[in-house]
Amino acid sequence: MKFEELNIITPIMKALKAEGYEAPTPIQERAIPAVLKGRDLLGCAQTGTGKTAAFSIPLLQILSRERINERAPRTIRALILAPTRELALQTGENLRAYGKYLGIKHTVIFGGVSQDAQTRAMKAGVDILVATPGRLLDLMGQGYVRLDHIKLLVLDEADRMLDMGFAHDMKRILAKLPAAKQTLLFSATMPPEMKAMAGAILSNPVKIEVAPVSSTADTIDQSVYFVEKSGKKALLIELLRNQSVDSALVFTRTKHGADNVVRALEKARIKAQAIHGNKSQAARQTALNNFKAKRTRVLVATDIAARGIDVQELSHVINFDLPNIPETYVHRIGRTGRAGMGGTALSFCDDEEKTYLRDIQKLIAREIAVIREQPCLPGAGR
Repeated sequence: MKFEELNIITPIMKALKAEGYEAPTPIQERAIPAVLKGRDLLGCAQTGTGKTAAFSIPLLQILSRERINERAPRTIRALILAPTRELALQTGENLRAYGKYLGIKHTVIFGGVSQDAQTRAMKAGVDILVATPGRLLDLMGQGYVRLDHIKLLVLDEADRMLDMGFAHDMKRILAKLPAAKQTLLFSATMPPEMKAMAGAILSNPVKIEVAPVSSTADTIDQSVYFVEKSGKKALLIELLRNQSVDSALVFTRTKHGADNVVRALEKARIKAQAIHGNKSQAARQTALNNFKAKRTRVLVATDIAARGIDVQELSHVINFDLPNIPETYVHRIGRTGRAGMGGTALSFCDDEEKTYLRDIQKLIAREIAVIREQPCLPGAGR
């Protein structure tokens, strides 16, 4: 099946094509039509199955149907609750990518940072609010956020929110929402308390259950370096000086990080280009074409910008930053070792990322070999 068969409107289809999307994942194929019909949805799915697009695409399409008086202040029409800052930011990036031609505004709010930029965005008016429960309640209490006009509610990784102790916060938020709304709930597991919540807030939902991507190809040689964060750039440069690295797709967690890595590589006279959401589509396509044609040996990318990248005979994938979502690791390294060919996946792990590494190894059910013989670098090797 192609995305064209899901009755997605032209502006979103244009954005999906720009991101390199062609075929929907199983959860997208089943969820998008159901949500577009106005049904509540219960999805048992982990991150890595494509669930963010499964709710973001139809949510944007539904909101785009409504005529908005541009002279009137924007009101929040959709609320997406996420358990962590990382997931909230990832969702925000997806909304930006899929909705780039729609004129629908969104913002992301989360704790642990100053609220000033977030409150300015709220005052300017948004259509979609992506939030973690604690910061949302803070801003509601201060009068910056009103939920009276919510038409769509998404609870993403709801079981994780319960595990993190947000049950009371979620109840307080749900109590402030209109009774008449469409609700989408996604959870990786269905413990009794999760089933009770779903039963209380969903009305005759469509139920979808999909398995996560959890295996890596045997043709991929996987290894990890333990290195201080400050030593990562030096380690990457030393590895790339080895000409046996024919081509390398390097993943960073942020757009700013990708640009920093490219500057460090260019200073070391290693030709590299970055591809991320702040680059124009033309610049991203040029960088990708140069990489495919081997005019550029190294492409540095963020996860959302790397969607759709399919490079033949890619020799190396390097995780400069380990992903906080283990399924993302599987997707990243799956870009090498294709069609029975060999490939190498190298990961850099600093002290703060050791939890991510444990989660990845648990998901793929194997230990990743540690490379202990490292170049003489600051902070490298233990």
